Amino acid sequence: MLIFDLTPHLPLGGDIAQVAGHPLCAVETRDFKGGQHKLRPLVSVRGGDVFVIAALHATGGLSVNDHLVRMLFFIAACRDHGAVRVTAVVPCLPYARKDRVTKARDPVSSRYVAQLFEAVGTDTLITVDVHNLAAFQNGFRCRTINLDTVRLFSAAVMDRAGDAPVTILSPDLGGAKRAERLRQSVELVCNRPAGFAVVEKHRSGGVTSGELFAGEVADHDVWIVDDMIESGETMLRAAEACRLRGARSVRLMATHALLDGAAMTRLLGAAITSLTVTDTTGPITPPAPGPRLCQISVAPMIGQCLARMHNGQAISPVLDPTGLSR
Repeated sequence: MLIFDLTPHLPLGGDIAQVAGHPLCAVETRDFKGGQHKLRPLVSVRGGDVFVIAALHATGGLSVNDHLVRMLFFIAACRDHGAVRVTAVVPCLPYARKDRVTKARDPVSSRYVAQLFEAVGTDTLITVDVHNLAAFQNGFRCRTINLDTVRLFSAAVMDRAGDAPVTILSPDLGGAKRAERLRQSVELVCNRPAGFAVVEKHRSGGVTSGELFAGEVADHDVWIVDDMIESGETMLRAAEACRLRGARSVRLMATHALLDGAAMTRLLGAAITSLTVTDTTGPITPPAPGPRLCQISVAPMIGQCLARMHNGQAISPVLDPTGLSR
């Protein structure tokens, strides 16, 4: 089992390797004039079961495209030099939101990314909370594994839930299934009923619209869940709608936090009780210390998945949101 981390300035790769029970293997990284680069493994990969971990969001002075090309070239090099199997571990998969044609001559970028990974010989791609699960599974011809954070988030709800009724809310219609899975898991874990709500949202040309609000939130503790937060506009719009309808508290949850300082300040404003995210995009530094920001690590989940794959064991215990599979 050979584990390589292509973004060592972030701690997640090392944490995953520690859980998987194997140390990270060394990688040589060289940058050349004119923007070109070279990455190569510093250990033999011949006959190896290779796992390549990389954060593909813009970080470390490199763009999404920079990180993506580096990972693709590294996977191809491993196949060229005899790796038996190569698994790409991409906690936050780029271009996953562009999964269909919505306007004339639109690209389907998620499918193009799939074709690139397949072209370099990727056997399996692992990600966390992909934006559209059906598009993800149908877009790849190689094996795909989407690790769901619903178990992590339902445990967070249980830890912070008070006596008031709990409602899980999706900030747009597209995320309704995600919110419903979390609602079901919360009911199972907390052994109490949980409500469901959804806010209508349409976005075109940078303009957001939609007024429909379905669900009961008055005097409820509302948890707004989404796969990604960038500007925070969608989450804050849903939070305001909940406050106007009498919600007792409004808490935000998202897997991938692509936040700058200004967005973080808005999301930790007076109207928001707490913000819970994972570390798929690295550590989050709040604008001010305090208990309102909670970051949950996905390293145990990913590390267990890698170890089970390498040992030929079922990964269903990692995939099952209830934690009941064996």
